[in-house]
Amino acid sequence: MKMLKKIVKEDNFLSLTGNLVIAFLGISGFALLARSLSLDVFGEWVLFITGGSFVEMFRFGITNTGLIRFLSGADDQSRTKLIGSNALIGLGATILIAVILVFCYTFFNEAISNSGYNLFFKWYPLLAFLNLPWNNALVVLQADRKYDKILIIKSINSGLFFLVIVVNFFFIELQLNELVIALVIINAFTSLITIVLGWDGTKLITKATRETNKILLDFGKYTTFTLIGTNLLRSADTLIISLSPMGNAAVALYSIPLKLTELQQIPLRSFVATAFPKMSKASVQGKVQEVKDLFYTYSGALTYLFVLMSLFTFVFAEFLVLILSGEQYLVVDPVTGFNVVDIVRVFSLYGLLLPIDRMTGIGLDSVNKPNINAVKVFVMVAANVIGDFIAIFIFKSLILVAVASIAFTLIGIWMGMYFLNKELTLSYKEIFSSGITFYKNLLNKVTNNRFA
Repeated sequence: MKMLKKIVKEDNFLSLTGNLVIAFLGISGFALLARSLSLDVFGEWVLFITGGSFVEMFRFGITNTGLIRFLSGADDQSRTKLIGSNALIGLGATILIAVILVFCYTFFNEAISNSGYNLFFKWYPLLAFLNLPWNNALVVLQADRKYDKILIIKSINSGLFFLVIVVNFFFIELQLNELVIALVIINAFTSLITIVLGWDGTKLITKATRETNKILLDFGKYTTFTLIGTNLLRSADTLIISLSPMGNAAVALYSIPLKLTELQQIPLRSFVATAFPKMSKASVQGKVQEVKDLFYTYSGALTYLFVLMSLFTFVFAEFLVLILSGEQYLVVDPVTGFNVVDIVRVFSLYGLLLPIDRMTGIGLDSVNKPNINAVKVFVMVAANVIGDFIAIFIFKSLILVAVASIAFTLIGIWMGMYFLNKELTLSYKEIFSSGITFYKNLLNKVTNNRFA
């Protein structure tokens, strides 16, 4: 019982549990929307979410990674200033983005209204201000490793919107605009809670100094590009497909394997969220060997886990598509000629490569080399975009778009290990042996060393 309580309170467990809960709500909501909206309307919803995710990577990428790194070893006075700077810079970035979007929507209204991005340009400027406080709270809490409070915030935000989707599916058929309005209201409510509880740091905005602003911006000028690039790796496929003759229907079809890939990445996001503060703290304190040990352990443990997950996804691809989106997506789409199940199987192979690629990026940021990580990510983006254009406009194939994901990730792994090796002197062999050691130790803890 004591061991169980210890595991339940452990950072990785709390982070994973939180992401599992949020993923369940997100996947369930996605499934209900896929069943309740027509293919074209569902594609428009996907584009709204994709556009928002891309802009938020820029908005929060400026400070989030830097704040986590520098808060790891900050005293109380520096902490107050850093959190204030984070709030100030986030507000400034939000104002800038909102002005640009409103300008575009005003002067290019006809073109935008006739595209799949009308909802995004219409509603995101307001949403950006309303979701700023709770997003600020998330990064402060992550730096402090308070994953229970992170779970509370995400559960409120995702849980309430999931309830709206359930009501929409079973009782009231809301229009797409009405769904977005509900999302805006829920984000405002979530932010209000974090402000009242004092988790967001908004009240510390006056404590920001030129020095702390500069610290976060100097680090953030690289991590912003890294996060934008990371988001482009996820959203470039959707954006390019939406601009092609394939249209919104193909966007909707491709979004299904992408959503399943997000489900596969739940443990990756969870473990990375705990790994980065630990590796950053060790790096700041000059403990190079500890940074290496953490990199090996997390990379190895996640790689073995992803082997099992990818095998499950490949074998049960049809079942997963059925559960997520319904029978209508199991067959070849008569309009586009694409089979979602085949694309899911390609993405299951892509999943095998994600842990080491992601951990090399985290490693570079933790040893204060965000510039190198930015270069790595944008080389991957360039490879992805080139691959997408060839797949979509020459071969007109969504499967080859997925294959391009495998290619750019292999490039990312090679670059990440090459540059991180210069800082830490790494070995591929240690990744896999450390992963085995991790699971042996976990088994011994659970069984009270019966298998030691």
